Amino acid sequence: MPEKHARSKTARRRTRPAKSGLKGLEKLFAKRGFSDYRFLDPAEIVVAEWVRMKCLYGCREYGKNAACPPNAPSVDACARFFREYKRAAVFHFAKAVERPEDRHAWGRKVNLELLKLEEDVFKAGFVKAFLLFFDSCGICLECAASRTACKEPRLSRPTPDAFAMDVYSTVRKLGYPIAVLSDYKQEMNRYAFLLID
Repeated sequence: MPEKHARSKTARRRTRPAKSGLKGLEKLFAKRGFSDYRFLDPAEIVVAEWVRMKCLYGCREYGKNAACPPNAPSVDACARFFREYKRAAVFHFAKAVERPEDRHAWGRKVNLELLKLEEDVFKAGFVKAFLLFFDSCGICLECAASRTACKEPRLSRPTPDAFAMDVYSTVRKLGYPIAVLSDYKQEMNRYAFLLID
């Protein structure tokens, strides 16, 4: 009888991967080819109502993208969400494109690679790993426009601004360059955020 009890106790025990520290994260980033990043305390993320208003009044994707407002949590919920994390990795991407539509093809490619990194970080024991794309989702060539109709719910992620993040103020705290551009031929500085705990 004691032997049976011992077996059932062992059967219930599950092995979890041990979380790797900062060096382990850096190795995962390097393995996926991401070298331009800095770590940020999520308490330093600036969340602002004006960001949501810019989505509502001015963004052509409002109501047309399953990962963008109004398919996003409230501004207050976004602020609370960021405070649940201890660390964020901010990835910087600089690129100039010939035509505006080229930005989305490039963004889709990079975002798919970032999703693989998010999975690597999750498997390394950081179960709360959550990625914010640097460009609107774009996983599907034609978006279903609602969370419930999304064709790729496991891959779809919001952008920082969809989560009411003032990206300008936030990345400037890290010394990263960011500016409003007058045309698409200028080099863009785009930022993805990987929340880690």
